[in-house]
Amino acid sequence: MVKALGDKPRAVWVMLPAGEITEKTVEVLGGLLAPDDIIIDGGNSFYKDDIRRTKKMAETRIRYIDCGTSGGVWGIERGYCLMIGGAKEAVDYLDPIFAALAPGLGVIPRTPGRQKAASQAERGYIHAGPSGAGHFVKMVHNGIEYGLMQAYAEGFDILRNKDSKDLPEDELFNLNMPDIAEVWRRGSVISSWLLDLGAAALVKDPQLKEFSGYVQDSGEGRWTVEAAIEEAVPADVLSTALYARFRSRQEHNFAEKMLSAMRFGFGGHIEGQESIDPEPKPNESEVHAATKKPEE
Repeated sequence: MVKALGDKPRAVWVMLPAGEITEKTVEVLGGLLAPDDIIIDGGNSFYKDDIRRTKKMAETRIRYIDCGTSGGVWGIERGYCLMIGGAKEAVDYLDPIFAALAPGLGVIPRTPGRQKAASQAERGYIHAGPSGAGHFVKMVHNGIEYGLMQAYAEGFDILRNKDSKDLPEDELFNLNMPDIAEVWRRGSVISSWLLDLGAAALVKDPQLKEFSGYVQDSGEGRWTVEAAIEEAVPADVLSTALYARFRSRQEHNFAEKMLSAMRFGFGGHIEGQESIDPEPKPNESEVHAATKKPEE
């Protein structure tokens, strides 16, 4: 594959799950590429791994770019929101690729105060900073996603249980869940793409019977909470949303089914077909031992 690439500097985009498979792929590519070539990790790698890999690749003058990619299975139609980390000259060289993958201005109204020529951010991609910054921004993005989804899920669970036999008879409401989701899409302050996905799921199956409510996590939510701890930043909502996913593996209610439905909607995530826990990160001593030179 590397030999088949055109003129140098060459660029290889890696799009694999975070962990060992990405680690090994980057290592193999590092042995095949030449100075000034570029490796782009477009998956969801842990940002500290990006910093380490950048230093390792720099030993042979290979450039490493981390690119947080959001858009799920719909990105092929809508374009992908890209959060990029790495050296500016390499990011600038790759700009045509990022611009082609990003959604562009589209029909979203411009933010007041941005009257100048459309920036990269307005077109759906940014150079967030040095190595690791792209995946760090995407990591926090996914942590926020956990919180948003949990809020929707809990809200719909409250609505659904308003006909509970434990309530007074004159306070019982048999609410139309699909219609509530639909009306919230129309002019509501809580309208969003996640709500769109939830509304579509409820129209198809108001009871969400095809979902068990078993909700997995791919790692970014955990890493976001870890970052919050390192920075001493309170993250009550994001932490609770993560713990709710842990709880879903022991008991399942309508909120968990709603979460599963939204995850399937944006990412095609199928219950029971992902690992329960993300691959653990190596601790600092293990990383040092693995990269230690023989003479050391």
